[in-house]
Amino acid sequence: MQTVTAQAAATPLPFENTYARLPENFFARISPTPVSAPRLIKLNKKLARDLRLDAEWLASPHGIEVLAGNRIPDGAEPIAVAYAGHQFGHFVPQLGDGRAILLGEVIDRAGVRRDIQLKGSGRTPYSRGGDGRAAVGPVLREYIVSEAMAALGIPTTRALAAVLTGETVARETALPGAVLTRVASSHIRIGTFQFFAARRDIDGLRALADHVIARHYPDVAHDQNPYIALLSAVISAQAALVARWMLVGFIHGVMNTDNMSIAGETIDYGPCAFMDEYDPATVFSSIDRAGRYAYGNQGPVAQWNLVRLAEALLPLIAEDQDEAVALAQEALDAFAPRFEAAFLAGMRKKIGLFTEEEDDLALVKALLDIMAANHADFTLTFRYLNDAAEGDDKVSSLLAGTSAVQDWLAQWRERTAREVQTGSERRTAMRRVNPLFIPRNHRVEEVIQAAVQHQDFTPFHTLLDVLGKPFDEQPDRTQFSEPPKPQERVLQTFCGT
Repeated sequence: MQTVTAQAAATPLPFENTYARLPENFFARISPTPVSAPRLIKLNKKLARDLRLDAEWLASPHGIEVLAGNRIPDGAEPIAVAYAGHQFGHFVPQLGDGRAILLGEVIDRAGVRRDIQLKGSGRTPYSRGGDGRAAVGPVLREYIVSEAMAALGIPTTRALAAVLTGETVARETALPGAVLTRVASSHIRIGTFQFFAARRDIDGLRALADHVIARHYPDVAHDQNPYIALLSAVISAQAALVARWMLVGFIHGVMNTDNMSIAGETIDYGPCAFMDEYDPATVFSSIDRAGRYAYGNQGPVAQWNLVRLAEALLPLIAEDQDEAVALAQEALDAFAPRFEAAFLAGMRKKIGLFTEEEDDLALVKALLDIMAANHADFTLTFRYLNDAAEGDDKVSSLLAGTSAVQDWLAQWRERTAREVQTGSERRTAMRRVNPLFIPRNHRVEEVIQAAVQHQDFTPFHTLLDVLGKPFDEQPDRTQFSEPPKPQERVLQTFCGT
């Protein structure tokens, strides 16, 4: 087996490492565990260029060694980051990167600092008895879904590369191992703040908050109370993010506080899924037996998580406990109206409204109720409604053609008639926000099974290509827009750890 070495040829990865400059109790310095036979599955060349990285070098044998964790690039300072978190409502005071190692940070073409992390790169001090590895299935799932979310315009971590390790990992059975190279604005979570708060480490808490402000929310640095301003900024970012999830039918599946990014990005694609049939109670995660993280619960759960962040920040917000609680509560009270406003604004766009009227929410809720009653496909209902803007009544057949559907369409047409836009303009605008292609569970599962059982990655590459253009008509790939047949339905998704 190869040994990890820093004595390789020059590696064109311009790393900076601000997180590694924080106190030593923020992380553990640890190198990735080498693998026996790394082989590239996929390199995201466009993302590499956006990160100002040499894509050709990354695809070379030396680059693949870095992506597999066999070679530490010049300038990297590998660390596993400490954090805590509430998991399904139960607090765990120490979690941390149990199978991920942060290599360092780069500045992208937009001037934004981005983390580069290897996921599945071996054991760390936070592994808690785990092997620190990842199977190829979860790596492909995260690659597919995170890149689909990026194409949909939703803030997310990104996938830079996926590499086979040439080794197996033991789960329910022996599975091919893989490493995902993940890119994020940072990997700081609500649980990171909880880690220091649980230890009453006020100096660490302040250092973390100041780092987050400098990195993610510099505009609040000179606020009269920068820590309450930080809380408000994170609340706004999370309200907007979760609303955007729900507008495309996405279910995170494991919204623990250690899986909620301070930067307002979607992070940790474990048992995530997109709904087929619309039902607010939809749950796919195999471990969410009580429906805590169901589709319709995501707004309230996000608010619950933000309360935990507020609790962690109380010592910084004010010396007087009552004053700190009052200020935090005032900030938290803004979540629900911001979330609801973001969701309604997005729904107005989805149903083709350019103006605001008082009864718009009732119109949206009436459509969702009809969809639920008819087990209508979430994605296709809104996509077919695009065509109804120009008289095509295909959406009516999707919704079973009931009198309730016809009544709703009549109300919708009466509402849109009060706007100046033409049917063609409305349809064009609606198509910009209503995707035709999403990473449907059965398609993702097909990709995973082809890779695991036959070492065939062609379906993976094809699905990625389709999902890279989610709003476009792709006449030769219409099958990827279709809901699953009864025998194709995937009812559970798994963490894959």
